[in-house]
Amino acid sequence: MAEMISLLLPFILMGLVFYFLLIRPQQKRQKAINQMQADLKKGDKIVTIGGLQGVVHSLDEDAIHIDVGGGQKLTYERSAVKHVVEPVQTEEQDNN
Repeated sequence: MAEMISLLLPFILMGLVFYFLLIRPQQKRQKAINQMQADLKKGDKIVTIGGLQGVVHSLDEDAIHIDVGGGQKLTYERSAVKHVVEPVQTEEQDNN
């Protein structure tokens, strides 16, 4: 029985190392990205995964309409948003 444990221990330790160094940080990053995409609101300045910069014009459940200037509006999926450059300040945030 002790031989079996000594043979399996390195594999178990490797599995734990992979979990804490690779899997868990990726899950945290994905959770933060999902939260950012869910928190989008009209007027946020954003950058898409393709590098397009614009301002959120309107939002649907799964899509956003981006004003890219010159009266041009494009429709993208929420998952295409890489990050928010400048979030809109609400009155509640200004009062705090």
